[in-house]
Amino acid sequence: MPSSKYKFSEPISYDHVITDANGAGKIGELRIKPSSILWKSKGSHKYHSKSLDDFVAWIQANGNEVDK
Repeated sequence: MPSSKYKFSEPISYDHVITDANGAGKIGELRIKPSSILWKSKGSHKYHSKSLDDFVAWIQANGNEVDK
């Protein structure tokens, strides 16, 4: 099959909106990047960032193991 001159590009980050239990009120946004995780509270204009290595160390030390 010949090579195409066009390609699909992958997004450089994934954004997720976190809402309350009813799905009505926004709590904040979580942005996942290959090198870091960012959090922005509702109404905030700036993200708070942690490196992925720091996040992995924290979640393994403080998180609860769960099934899928």
